[in-house]
Amino acid sequence: MKLDKFDREILRVMQKDATVSMAELSQYVGLSHTPCWRRVKRMEADGIIKQKVTLLDAKKLNLGVSVFIYVTLKNHDGDSLTKFETAVQDIEEIIECHTTSGDKDYLLKVIVRSIEEYEMLLKTKLTSLPLVDHLSSTFALKQVKITTALPL
Repeated sequence: MKLDKFDREILRVMQKDATVSMAELSQYVGLSHTPCWRRVKRMEADGIIKQKVTLLDAKKLNLGVSVFIYVTLKNHDGDSLTKFETAVQDIEEIIECHTTSGDKDYLLKVIVRSIEEYEMLLKTKLTSLPLVDHLSSTFALKQVKITTALPL
């Protein structure tokens, strides 16, 4: 789908504040209410706007430990990959899972309260994931940048 300058501006504004009213959004982008509303509805229907969420502060919720984990699987057939990908969906501490190129198969991002909590997660859940051959964990020391906004 081709996006014009109005569509991109709508998306920029909504990425910053999904609670913006349609009246405010219309004013920000320079369209009247109805055309702006139609564009938003079209982008929702087309799956460009997937959902609207509330972002939380992990540190204020005592979830200050971020861990990046490279995963290597024993097998690489379609069934093995599907089993692994299905299993990670059920572990709430895993907030991201990416397939990767190179000698590692997946990169996970995990958020926990403490190193001790991560150790327990590792022992009880992560090492039990289907067909895992090797896990390599790296702890984030400081978050320098975080954004959910895509570069439009």
